[in-house]
Amino acid sequence: MSEQASVTGGSRKTRRGRVISDAMDKTVVVSVVRRVAHPLYGKRVNRRKKYHAHDEGNEYRTGDVVVIEETRPLSKTKRWRVLELIERPETEG
Repeated sequence: MSEQASVTGGSRKTRRGRVISDAMDKTVVVSVVRRVAHPLYGKRVNRRKKYHAHDEGNEYRTGDVVVIEETRPLSKTKRWRVLELIERPETEG
């Protein structure tokens, strides 16, 4: 095995979702929706899962669409970190 291959390692999983809670310090809850075919009927249905993701600067707000990346365990429930902001909803007022 070459030395360069061991340094780069494998690729990490990424998910795209919407921030549904930013109440915690340095943590956001991201809801990821995926569309799957129903096992019997074949109709496409939504499956939703919530991930706790690390937000070091508390910069992401509820409603933001973000990309999260898998990382080492940071706490009991937190195994993801926010990579980038894709879309921020316009604020009214």
